[in-house]
Amino acid sequence: MASSLTKDPVQPDTPGTGKTFFGHPRGLATLFMTETWERFSYYGMRALLPLYLVAPAGLHLDAATATAIYSVYLSLVYLLALPGGWVADRVLGPRRTVAVAGAVIMLGHLTLALPSAGTFYTGLGLVAIGSGLLKANISTMVGHLYDRPDDPRRDGGFTIFYIGINLGAFAAPLVIGTIGQKVNWHLGFALAAVGMALGLAQFLLGGHRLSPRSNVVPTPLSAREKAATLRRAGSWAAVAVVFYGVAGLSGAFTLNWVMVPIIAAGLVIPVVVLARIKRDRDLDRAEQSRMSAYLWFFVAAALFWMIYDQGGSTLSIFAYHKAENSVFGWSFPVSWYQSVNPVMIMALAPVFAVMWTVLARRGREPSTAAKFGLGLILVGASFFVFLAPLAIAGSGHKAAALWLVAIYFVQTIGELLLSPVGLSVTTKMAPAKYASQMMGVWFLAVTAGDATTGLLGVAGVDLDRMDIVVAEAVLAVAAGTAVWMYRGKVRRLMGDLH
Repeated sequence: MASSLTKDPVQPDTPGTGKTFFGHPRGLATLFMTETWERFSYYGMRALLPLYLVAPAGLHLDAATATAIYSVYLSLVYLLALPGGWVADRVLGPRRTVAVAGAVIMLGHLTLALPSAGTFYTGLGLVAIGSGLLKANISTMVGHLYDRPDDPRRDGGFTIFYIGINLGAFAAPLVIGTIGQKVNWHLGFALAAVGMALGLAQFLLGGHRLSPRSNVVPTPLSAREKAATLRRAGSWAAVAVVFYGVAGLSGAFTLNWVMVPIIAAGLVIPVVVLARIKRDRDLDRAEQSRMSAYLWFFVAAALFWMIYDQGGSTLSIFAYHKAENSVFGWSFPVSWYQSVNPVMIMALAPVFAVMWTVLARRGREPSTAAKFGLGLILVGASFFVFLAPLAIAGSGHKAAALWLVAIYFVQTIGELLLSPVGLSVTTKMAPAKYASQMMGVWFLAVTAGDATTGLLGVAGVDLDRMDIVVAEAVLAVAAGTAVWMYRGKVRRLMGDLH
């Protein structure tokens, strides 16, 4: 598959002699296709998940419970990115960790495909564990393909890799969503397993093209550390088995017994991790100052993702029940809305990249804080747009599909202002002591945002109520305005970083 996309190398010293992948090491083709298929399986399942939860032929849950399950699942995926990085750094190395992750994800999708409500949540847990193991490590391996940090092809390589993510995310709802909604829900989940199987096969067959560094365990556990880790893991597993066993046998067990601890972890762990880094006395004054600035970005990102990720839950469930899902008389499955964002990302990301370059040359590029503020304001504005279809549905009519497309469009602009900038500023502002951990800290912002939505769902809050939507929109716009107003202070805290 990769060989059809290769051409002669542009440099005689290109890593991996012979053919290249658009001038990049051939291992990039392996990782590109692996990530494309993995994202195909992940986003296909995500597009089906909230609809299956509320559908009469599915689990037939209420909207608040479905939103809570969806949000807790997303929160867990990003929360597990931290231990996923630890497994690669201390136990398996990135390459073996990704191989294990692919197998676990595939097994999770196959479990979801079983027509049993009892195995459904087990499948969700397996997909979350596998996604956490894979998330950061496959990106790490892209970096390993380039021998020098200043290799001019590095940014281009990550750009190509990012295209793979969005290709998979775009195609998944169109294929998996259609099969799941129009034919059979469980067949759709099975198709997600097929997608991951193709990605895993691509990874295993093309593994010889990856950098040897991807096989290395950077800081392996000593024998004593392994024993201590196994003891701690065994103790916590025993506590969980006893606790949930007693709850189950007593008849008191409900789904909230699982969701509430995950929500609590999603809210508490980010605070604990940030506080530990902020209070570390090994950080010099400049690093302490940058971490103070980073807190602004972290809180802003958590609020952003709290609203943005409802595009897959609150908006999707609203469309399922209350929207006219057709354009010019042509009807389409609700899951297709989830393809709107990735296709807009692929169309608009190059425009934004050029725009920032042009503005930077003229000395007029907005600061990082200004971009964050605008991103938050836009995600809040998207929920003000949401009020229009809510009002239409409230009057007893079906809301037009283009209203939902407009919401996703505004959110995509906000994402392009905040998400890539957040990834960049995280790497720039990371204290030297925590350089390899800060990307996991950034993912914790997503965890916190989704955990907050999950908490509202568990509390029974109907998130497509007019007053709730207004409250979230006002909160986001107010927070974005605050970040904008204090952008000068944040910039001073960042020191010489811009």
